[in-house]
Amino acid sequence: MTTTAPVGPDARAPHAFPTRFRAAEERSRRLGRPLKAFGRIKEVDDALMQRIGRAMLERDELGAALAAAMRRKAGEPGRVTMAQFRAALEGGLCAVPEAPEALTAFFAGVEAEPDWLDRDLLERGARIFATYGQNAQDVLLQLSLVGGYRFGGPTDLLVATGGLTGGQTLRRLGETQKWGASLTRVGGLDRPADGRPGGEAWRLTVHVRAMHALVNASFEGQWDTARWGLPINQADQASTLGLFDGVLLLGARALGVPVSKSDSRAVMHLWRYVGWLMGVDEDFLVDDEWERHRIDYHVLLAQDAISEAGPALAQAVVDAQAERHYPGWPRPLQPLRARWERERLLSMLTLFLGIESMRELGLPLRPPWAHTYIVGLNTVRYRVLGRLPGGRGRLEQWGHRRAQWLLDSYFKGDKEDVGQLRA
Repeated sequence: MTTTAPVGPDARAPHAFPTRFRAAEERSRRLGRPLKAFGRIKEVDDALMQRIGRAMLERDELGAALAAAMRRKAGEPGRVTMAQFRAALEGGLCAVPEAPEALTAFFAGVEAEPDWLDRDLLERGARIFATYGQNAQDVLLQLSLVGGYRFGGPTDLLVATGGLTGGQTLRRLGETQKWGASLTRVGGLDRPADGRPGGEAWRLTVHVRAMHALVNASFEGQWDTARWGLPINQADQASTLGLFDGVLLLGARALGVPVSKSDSRAVMHLWRYVGWLMGVDEDFLVDDEWERHRIDYHVLLAQDAISEAGPALAQAVVDAQAERHYPGWPRPLQPLRARWERERLLSMLTLFLGIESMRELGLPLRPPWAHTYIVGLNTVRYRVLGRLPGGRGRLEQWGHRRAQWLLDSYFKGDKEDVGQLRA
């Protein structure tokens, strides 16, 4: 459920959108040319554009009600404590006797299942996602995360929350990797049942939804809603989901990973359910890749230009490569491996984002040498070895090993989890 937040005296007007809406459309059309061509998008759907504009002023209302209850003072009726939330997250509502109304409503919502959910297809999507291994991590970091820094609004919120700058960069990248890796595990999105906890991916996704709701509640009073829309709004959530499903598939293909029609449907179905758990409006939940590309193109047209937050975030990600610990590499050779990772990242970003975006983000250009060897490796890995008997299983195992190696490099022995909730 979503509602529209009022913005200024003209909020009731049918086109009272944030000023950011379509503020840099010429630039967005230029950046979106490859997506428009690949997605076979012929024309702009004005009704969809209007829907995206309205969504900039809509929030996840179920999450908002929970956040409001968690922010009440001790002793206030209906207050939800962190201990109650964590108990429900681990063991379901049955683990919280006499649960407050907001907690009951929230977990009743996320423990339900949408009519369209196909558990078998969901599990297949997780397995396919696992086979993408390092490729998925590369695309999600470069095209999805850094690529998203090219637009103002969400980037400014990340800077305001300290989410991906300064000393927090490595930790936050690791948390994102942890969540992504959990989605590749069969059973990871199982919901709580009969007193048993839900799967790790289910718990982490619901945790992130609550965290987003708390951020919204904390920042709404001080956020420039007239310019940006709500801090975490439905349009930006739809954009993020598109960066994780449709863009993931596009990026994987660009790296030489074959993606069949059935594989695409399974991965999209996986992320459709993730989006549903995250509180994304049904209007933006699809498991057809081509419909996602159409939505993504329109979301892109709705964006504002880059803000000063974008370069700060992008440069922090590149600099963080020197802070990682690289398992299997002796201490004297760690700086050498860090340099390799930095140059590899810049090479891939140059091809993925293009010269204009690299310059806007203040990142140095590099020749696309990394794509050359990665496409070669993936040709052998997927089109030769992957088609041998047992090949898909070996690709899954490789993907899980690679995900753990990446987690070890980011967390450096610290506990692998997602950021703590703060009311």
